[in-house]
Amino acid sequence: MERFRFKTYTARYPRWMVGRPLLIMSSALAALGDAMFGYSQGAIASIQVQPPFIKRFFGKDVTMAQIQAGDTGVNPEVQAITVACLNITAFISSLAAAYVCDIFGRRVSVRIGGIIYFIAAIIQIFSPDLASLIVGRSLQGIGVGMLSMTVPILQCEIAPAHARGKFISIEYLCLNTGYALSAWIGYGFFFALPSEISWKGPYIVQAVLAFILTGWSFILPETPRFLIYSGLEEDGLRTLADLHADGDTNDPGVRESFREIVAAINYEKHLGQASWRQLFTQYTRRAIMGITCQLFAQFNGINALLYFLPENLTRAGFSISRALLFSGVAAIVYCLGTIPTMIWIDTWGRRPFLIVGSFALAVFLSIVGGLQYRADSLPVGDARIPTANGIFTAVCLYLFIFGATWGPGPWLLGAEIFPLRARAKGMALSTMSNWICNFIIAFITPPLFSAIDAGYYFILVGFCVISGIFVWAVYPETAHKTLEELGTVFGDAVVADDPEPPMGMRDDSQASKESKFVSETSTLTPGMNAGSDELVTQKTQ
Repeated sequence: MERFRFKTYTARYPRWMVGRPLLIMSSALAALGDAMFGYSQGAIASIQVQPPFIKRFFGKDVTMAQIQAGDTGVNPEVQAITVACLNITAFISSLAAAYVCDIFGRRVSVRIGGIIYFIAAIIQIFSPDLASLIVGRSLQGIGVGMLSMTVPILQCEIAPAHARGKFISIEYLCLNTGYALSAWIGYGFFFALPSEISWKGPYIVQAVLAFILTGWSFILPETPRFLIYSGLEEDGLRTLADLHADGDTNDPGVRESFREIVAAINYEKHLGQASWRQLFTQYTRRAIMGITCQLFAQFNGINALLYFLPENLTRAGFSISRALLFSGVAAIVYCLGTIPTMIWIDTWGRRPFLIVGSFALAVFLSIVGGLQYRADSLPVGDARIPTANGIFTAVCLYLFIFGATWGPGPWLLGAEIFPLRARAKGMALSTMSNWICNFIIAFITPPLFSAIDAGYYFILVGFCVISGIFVWAVYPETAHKTLEELGTVFGDAVVADDPEPPMGMRDDSQASKESKFVSETSTLTPGMNAGSDELVTQKTQ
């Protein structure tokens, strides 16, 4: 695979962008990828309550009153497949994206995801039947899977160490903004009924977003860590300076960061590229965190609500137009939830957010479930509205808390906890966990709502409680460390068949080689430190 790795790199961004503008614009590239990820979650929700969409793809000629009463005649299993097909292809794609990301780079991986997303949008716009819609949505899953795996890595690798949590929180805010955009676009196009533009419009916007992302990826830089790992140290140093020091390669902070990155990469290259097996043997605790954080994020109920939010609010008692409007309002609340995380997650740490979030989510889901039981006992019409208002309020509070805790938390942990040699595969593992659990939730939600109604919410409550206990017992705190220092918080066992560490690396404990490397950075062999110092000097003369 090494022969496919690029050997030269050309920076295409204009020099006036160097410094903070370049950092912001590079983050914006990642943010747009996340917005498209979020948009894909919301686009399908708003069009499922539109008669032209139901008629074309499910063959049911229904009225607004029938949709309001939940009497569409659409098979819940078929509806589940239509929604969930994206998640299963995203699961497969996130696995493949690990190799694309490691060989061709983070930027190219985003570009490929954007191109696939664009093609998928075109297919869905012109779909004549359900089969072609599912093909387009499945192809969209491939693009979304690549974006969801790559974007957090890109964001994490360009972020300053002291603000990594803030950068990933901004990323998740953009994901939520994409969802909010889809909700409001769905609401706006609802008024185009009975024209088919009512459901085609959201896909047209989707194609425009993908086109912008693809074009943007040709201008903005590759991450410094990937460039250095690819042997392009001079380009990596220059890009690091362009992102964080207005292009000054003599900046002390840039020099120190460059030395740490070079030393870490030299050591990791000595160990070799991490295998999938090593994720579970050498990086066991990290792998458990990466898998479970995304598992709990899904089983804590977020997409059971989001994928079917207009339908759920209609079931609560609102009219279809009011349900679509309130879905847009709830999406804005969801976005606002990310603001506390941006401000405090780097100060308070990851664990407090996740633990408190778990139990708060359990409380609000219990309220939603209890009120839905009451709504189901009332006649359809005005009698349900007070209860429906209570459900809407509890849903908004749930979304705010999720947006502050279990929303950004798993994406931050998955991107930061693995060393560079295992980062792409580790993030792919975490992302695959997200998508397979996402698929399960999307697939089982319609049948379970049909079978046990509000009781389904209380199954999700149980997972919320379990997630809080699990984080308290298993997850270490990862805040306040650079990516190169994070090995100090893990106690992975040394694997017998791994190469011996370089001379100067003591082997006097059972901590992982990587943990020892990071904690003993100041005592690395003189050759390694001198080499990186010399390289900095050479490149800045």
